Amino acid sequence: MDVRRATAVLAATAVLAGLTAPAAAAAPAAAPSPKPAAALYGEKDPTYDGVWRQSTALLAQHTVGVTPAPAAVDWLAGQQCASGAFAAYRADPAAACDAKTPVDSNATAVAVQALAALGGHRAEVRKATGWLTSVQNEDGGWGYLPGGPSDTNSTAVVVGALVAAGERPEKTLSAEKRSPYDALAGLQVGCDAPAGERGAYAYQPDEKGTLRANADATVAGVLAGHGSGFAVAPEDASGNASGDASGDASGNAASAGGGAEPLDCSGGNATGDRAPEEATSAATAHLIRLLAEDGHLTSAAPGADKPVPDHANTAEAVLALTAGGQRKAAEAPLAWLEKNSAEWAKGNPAGLGMLVLATHATGGDPRSFGGTDLVADLNATGPEPAATDGAAGAEPAGATAREAGDGSGGAELWWLLGGGVLAGLLAGGALMLSGLRKRS
Repeated sequence: MDVRRATAVLAATAVLAGLTAPAAAAAPAAAPSPKPAAALYGEKDPTYDGVWRQSTALLAQHTVGVTPAPAAVDWLAGQQCASGAFAAYRADPAAACDAKTPVDSNATAVAVQALAALGGHRAEVRKATGWLTSVQNEDGGWGYLPGGPSDTNSTAVVVGALVAAGERPEKTLSAEKRSPYDALAGLQVGCDAPAGERGAYAYQPDEKGTLRANADATVAGVLAGHGSGFAVAPEDASGNASGDASGDASGNAASAGGGAEPLDCSGGNATGDRAPEEATSAATAHLIRLLAEDGHLTSAAPGADKPVPDHANTAEAVLALTAGGQRKAAEAPLAWLEKNSAEWAKGNPAGLGMLVLATHATGGDPRSFGGTDLVADLNATGPEPAATDGAAGAEPAGATAREAGDGSGGAELWWLLGGGVLAGLLAGGALMLSGLRKRS
């Protein structure tokens, strides 16, 4: 998902530059990579993943009872624009957001998941979810950028945000009375596809309108189908959706631990007109088949001549399976991660955060993961936590609730641009470039 999001940010920047720069102006010199703030997790350039990795790290810490440093929480809250939206990263959060600020659904949704879990940021969460619902597409889904065509990954991360904020995704309807699950149904590979692809999700239709199975999108679709964000409680793995939030959010029987059955094509069920629980069950079955091959998922990395292991998507697959009660199926990918993720996760707050969340979801101990203390390693990538031995669910000490940012022009320009321009810019590289932010 992460290269796709980075590509979207670059495309948005290109569009804005084309609209605002004189035709004869020379291209500006490349700006130096911003130096990460002291309160930000990780040392690499945060331009395309600052909010994502901060949110993932904070969510993971909170899930295992670590109280993050107040400055780290405040940094995330301070990235919000007055409209409620978040961009991937704002180097100067004191400056007002404007029409050039590339706000997006993904950064906004993952920030909601983190801030809602941490507590003390009700106003920020309310504004962010309000912005998300204001840019919902007519088909019920979301694109990466407001006004862009819906894609499975963006729709899924927004579903997770809505659930975290206490909203019901199936009741979050567009002007055409379509829910996020309607959008996902339209992105699921159906019975007119080869048997090995049926039930999977596509990221978006290709240039010919064909849906192509995509492992990254399938993982996202399964997690959303079970009505879950990234914080999956261990009891969810046994089919007991904690607080009924997971199961009730989607009206989905599969989220309560139902079985995983391949798409039923016996009755010509090729139109996408299927119940949400059937769609999720079929996608789960497809995901289990993918993982059965070698215990992990792969992706086409830039410059590689063949697919390479995708650690981040494999970790998210563990979350998706456990959210639906498929704990047995999650064992092999988690074991693969335990043996093979050390180098990938080193100094990688988003990666370490996902491993902590996946291990915790299955009832394992993130402090003893293949001989590694994931929690300690995650803590070391950011400011020193306020406490490391609290009960899960504790609110961070000293975290402040505030109205962040002071400019609301970020969303409006994207509506003026329209989905067609952005779709053309993003379509070429979206599927090939899968996983940058997760691997960064």
